[in-house]
Amino acid sequence: MDYLNREILIDQMNAQLKMLMDQYQLEDIGIYEEEGAGEDYYLGYTVRKNGEVFMINMPYMKDAFGNLGLKNRDWTIQSDDGEKKGFHNLDEVFEHIENSFH
Repeated sequence: MDYLNREILIDQMNAQLKMLMDQYQLEDIGIYEEEGAGEDYYLGYTVRKNGEVFMINMPYMKDAFGNLGLKNRDWTIQSDDGEKKGFHNLDEVFEHIENSFH
């Protein structure tokens, strides 16, 4: 597993916020981070679309130096309605949000 510096990952994600906001017609977008149990770490975006807030993230493992390695490439959507896993790309994520929530 390749581990990358957390700050570099976040910088890369920040550089794409405007493009993602335009591409998926989002009302708002920001970086989402959550430290899980043990070495688990979740990194992705918090988005608002159609007045609803969603956390979309991928699972990482954190090493002893705070670097992150991607566990798998599946996106998870979290909302007030629960959690859905197994999305292979952001197109699938936002298609699901469009179709399921409005």
